[in-house]
Amino acid sequence: MATVSRARRTLNAGAIACMAIASTVLVARLAQACSGNAPEPTGTETHFPLMYGDRPTVAQLRDLGRRIFMDPAYSASGRQSCASCHDPARAFGPPNDRAVQAGGPALDRQGFRNTPSLRYAHAPVAFTQHFLESEVTLGVDDQGPTGGRTWDGRVDSAHDQALMPPMDPNEMANADGTAVVRRLQSTPYADEFRRVLSAPGENVFDDPDSTLVWVTVALETYEQTAADFHPFDSKFDAWLADKATLTPAEMRGMALFNDMKKGNCASCHPSTRKSAANRPPIFTDFGFVALGVPRNAELPANRDPRFFDLGLCGPLRTDLAAHPEYCGMFRTPSLRNVALRKRFFHNGAIRSLRDAVAFYATRDTDPSRWYRHSNGRPGYDDLPERYWANVSHEVPFAPLPGGRPRLNDREIDDIVAFLGTLTDGYKPGGADRRTVASR
Repeated sequence: MATVSRARRTLNAGAIACMAIASTVLVARLAQACSGNAPEPTGTETHFPLMYGDRPTVAQLRDLGRRIFMDPAYSASGRQSCASCHDPARAFGPPNDRAVQAGGPALDRQGFRNTPSLRYAHAPVAFTQHFLESEVTLGVDDQGPTGGRTWDGRVDSAHDQALMPPMDPNEMANADGTAVVRRLQSTPYADEFRRVLSAPGENVFDDPDSTLVWVTVALETYEQTAADFHPFDSKFDAWLADKATLTPAEMRGMALFNDMKKGNCASCHPSTRKSAANRPPIFTDFGFVALGVPRNAELPANRDPRFFDLGLCGPLRTDLAAHPEYCGMFRTPSLRNVALRKRFFHNGAIRSLRDAVAFYATRDTDPSRWYRHSNGRPGYDDLPERYWANVSHEVPFAPLPGGRPRLNDREIDDIVAFLGTLTDGYKPGGADRRTVASR
């Protein structure tokens, strides 16, 4: 049985998370009331009573979160920060053309998943196996597994997600949360952390559990910063506001993107908003789909022919292992800032945005382009054959009559041109600002 002191620490840690999130939610709501483009807030809507005195301000949490995010001191190597994999200059996505970023104590280990961008990841719906969506016909459509964070949706909150890289042996490689707290205590801002987050007459560092929770809440608060994480300042956003004109190729690409018989991209990456009062679209429905992406032979894990990353049903997520119908499904990412990436899909197998779009158009019409030893037949080489029935064959995968692809070369180029309008930092009448300085 847990001791009373451990139970109290656990209760305190949970209450701290709820209290700090409530503070973030309140500020987010005030901002939303003043701006139609503000995102929905993340976290609980329940407001818990104060545990002690005044709660830390959002500004204090945001500043501490930024420092923690940029600081390599939290890694076993001493050389890897959150920003090492989530580069602010690339919309908090990968900094280079590696399929998977290196980590571990000597920065010589790799996992098997491509680094997602943290932009526009501020308000996903909580994971559910059955997302019920109201239709204009007044019916209800079950969209299936939807929501959560990471490629397999196994956590719902940003503070829970923030706990994963520090203890992952392929990333920051700390032995446990206590090691993270010890590293925090050696930083130049440790005294400020203690001053801001300690209860009157106490030292927050005396309670490692609560200290670790405050670390994750500070990171979550920083990741709610609008200017850095959801600026909505792309050319597409300027076009929505009648402050920019899309080129003919971009306009054609947008039409193809939305056309249910051509690109059909908007079926998973919605490109419209319900009204002018709503935020602009973030280009994901948070749903899960099996695409049959080719196996990436570069990944160390794939040297074992028996290894398969099955997304929702494992190996990192374990609670849905008994659902074979989910095997091969991964969460749909936002397409905002996708043109800044150099690797695509969950395993980084595709090396260019144009090839990523072409994959959708030609996977079923020219499988030998994508799969080894396919001999012109579908051969999803990164998914055991018993799960092939899970792979999507909706448009644009479904060929036209005569086996022709839904998109020709020019149409693929036009969609790529449109996707380029989703890059943040556009300045009407001037040069694009494609990076965001670390603040």
